[in-house]
Amino acid sequence: MKPAERRLRRELPVVRRHLTTSAGLALLGAALVVGQAVLLAGLLADGFAGHGPQLPALAALGAVLTLRALLAWARGALAQRAAAETGRALRERLVGRLRRTGPRRLAARRHGETATLLTRGLDALDPYLTGYLPTLAATAVVPPAVIGWLWWTDWASALIIVVTLPLIPVFGALVGLHTARRTARQWRLLARLGGHFLDVVAGLPTLRAFGREHHQTGVVREMADAHRRATMRTLRVAFLSSLVLETVATLSVALVAVPVGLRLLAGDLDLRTGLVVLLLAPEAYLPLRAAGAAFHDSAEGIAVAERVFALLDEEEPAAAGPVASAVPDGRTARLCLDAVTVHHPGRAAPALDAVSLTVRPGEHLALVGPSGAGKSTLLALFLGFTAPGAGRVLVDGADLAGLDPDGWLTQVAWVPQRPHLFAASVADNIRLGRPDATDVEVRAAARAACADGFAEALPQGYDTVLGEHGAGLSAGQRQRLALARAFLKDAPILLLDEPTAHLDPESEAAVTRATAALMRGRTAIVVAHRRGLLPHADRIVTVRAGVLHPAPAAEGLVLS
Repeated sequence: MKPAERRLRRELPVVRRHLTTSAGLALLGAALVVGQAVLLAGLLADGFAGHGPQLPALAALGAVLTLRALLAWARGALAQRAAAETGRALRERLVGRLRRTGPRRLAARRHGETATLLTRGLDALDPYLTGYLPTLAATAVVPPAVIGWLWWTDWASALIIVVTLPLIPVFGALVGLHTARRTARQWRLLARLGGHFLDVVAGLPTLRAFGREHHQTGVVREMADAHRRATMRTLRVAFLSSLVLETVATLSVALVAVPVGLRLLAGDLDLRTGLVVLLLAPEAYLPLRAAGAAFHDSAEGIAVAERVFALLDEEEPAAAGPVASAVPDGRTARLCLDAVTVHHPGRAAPALDAVSLTVRPGEHLALVGPSGAGKSTLLALFLGFTAPGAGRVLVDGADLAGLDPDGWLTQVAWVPQRPHLFAASVADNIRLGRPDATDVEVRAAARAACADGFAEALPQGYDTVLGEHGAGLSAGQRQRLALARAFLKDAPILLLDEPTAHLDPESEAAVTRATAALMRGRTAIVVAHRRGLLPHADRIVTVRAGVLHPAPAAEGLVLS
């Protein structure tokens, strides 16, 4: 049993209940199989002896067949319910894990692969739960029950089954190891294909602008062909496994049937007993054959489960200390970095090296310096998105790691360099800053951010539905909507990450005016690559190679 299977059963109660229920239903099914064989053998033996059909026996046989049909229906319905509950539980755990992951780590992850895992990937677990797991429970119950009955009926035939039965799992395991490797590779190719395709669709405007869309068509075609070839190789192995298992099972049944026939001819065995043996012998091998076939259908699901648990086992964000009784008031809070050092994975040099900084309440601080110097990392520290490797982030003397993150973030407004706009209306995108805001408040925030002009000019005004990532709007318009969110939130602490980057002069002037208005009366930390916002800063600090250097306002800007 693979570690992923053990964890599924250990950590998900629904899987344990499903396995227990399947074993109970399999035991009941084994009793019905034995009863059917005994009744049918009696009817056939009586027919060969010239006796007429016994109506009670026929009625009993009909009842057994009906019960077997109802049992099969119940087994399928319970398995489908267990599969749905398991998929929902794993999706909730994955989404919860992603919610606890910082935005910076999420941005570094390939979103397409995660989306494939949450959708198509977890659906691949259904064959494991609806087919393989119930069949596995049947293999633990049905063969012993059938062999026990046969041992009481004809111990010689039961002994042959006991000797030949292990051949099926042995051959199945030999082929199954090869199948598992093939299936794991098939899943990796599918995840890569899904992730790359999503990235291509998201970047299609840029690809068209540079005339590279046809190249990516060829790349996607090659990846799809690689996945198709891997799938066909997996199917070939699955068909080979079925052939091997069927051949072994057929030969094993023949080893039982031939001696029974010879003993019947010699008169050493009565017809009723011989028929019972011949009818029950295939049933002893059937669960193992079915388990071998179901294993190949479920192999992809096991590979997905391994990937799911690998994501769940990734290093958790730094655990918070004891939650403070109250989050300090952001209007009067002093923000401090106390000898903070931050290391990003895969980089030898620290992003910030023993940095100390104090921002007074109501102060406007501008951070300048080349790209990669650590300015955005410094903002991420105050947001709580990045935990320091050494040192502390303090809010009015309280360690930020010990504050309630939701309570703290309600007092912070963040305007990133590239704000994300959702496929929703303009009003709903602005209302992200305060979901309970009225339409009047949304329009007032847009007016304060100089976003009312273009918003009202859209076909449906504020009800116009935007494309994903704000498709259809310019960079300046997207930035002004992000500022409108901050105006609507009206938080006392403002963090701005290069709000005027990548804008044309007209848009930069509009965003600068709106940003200057937003900063009034608030504690603000602004990352700036252009000089437009510097006159509105009380203090300018240059960041170079993770170290802070105070600079005069006229000399603080270092272009990237």
